[in-house]
Amino acid sequence: MVMLRLVFSALILLAIARPSVRGHSVRGWRSVALFGLVLATMNGLFYLALERLPLGVTVTIEVLGPLVLSIVASRRASAWLWAGLALAGVVALGGGGWDRLDPVGVLCALGAAASWAFYILASARVGAEFRGLDGLALAMSFGALLSLPFGIVSANSSLLRLDLLGLGAAVAVLSSTIPYALELIALRRLAPAVFAILMSASPATATLAGFVLLGQSLTGVELLGILLVIAASVGAVLAAQRSERTDAAARAVA
Repeated sequence: MVMLRLVFSALILLAIARPSVRGHSVRGWRSVALFGLVLATMNGLFYLALERLPLGVTVTIEVLGPLVLSIVASRRASAWLWAGLALAGVVALGGGGWDRLDPVGVLCALGAAASWAFYILASARVGAEFRGLDGLALAMSFGALLSLPFGIVSANSSLLRLDLLGLGAAVAVLSSTIPYALELIALRRLAPAVFAILMSASPATATLAGFVLLGQSLTGVELLGILLVIAASVGAVLAAQRSERTDAAARAVA
């Protein structure tokens, strides 16, 4: 599914953007390659985590990536308060018993969290160096090429099923092509820290989707853990913004 998601997204974006492969610097191509690697890694680890964890738990752990990015950006001691709140939320996700959560799934979700932090930075860089959706189309193509061997070996003859290909195309449009395009445009206009705060509601929406569409229910303690992580994300990003304004004011006075 990761391969189909990336391949169909790449084909759609290439058809829409029609990116030029000429006139780009070595730095630009390096940014595209890194972005493509991040896309393939983030999607692969996310789906591996979904095999073993509920959707809401997976996204909650994944959102720790942008949260850590916000804490690092703040460079303030108070940021550790939000880090502690996030840690409490993650502990609560175990519902008092982490043995309920598959350890491999947790590791994959943590890997996806780290990839998400790199995704925000890589997307912002590609958006600044390429016009329109050119950079995203090229990066998605690179990520699709990286995923091809894994997808072909994993799916084998299933790739000949038209229903599976149709499902992959639908997933590509709804979860990659449209969201990534909108995020790239947003990151041209928003600071990464502001973007991260807008992503902090992801665990709540994922938990709701998991409950309504997949029948995945969580305990009260686990729901509390999700709320704590969301609160930590919001607090960390707001602290980072205050830190940036304070530093800017200090430089202006100096």
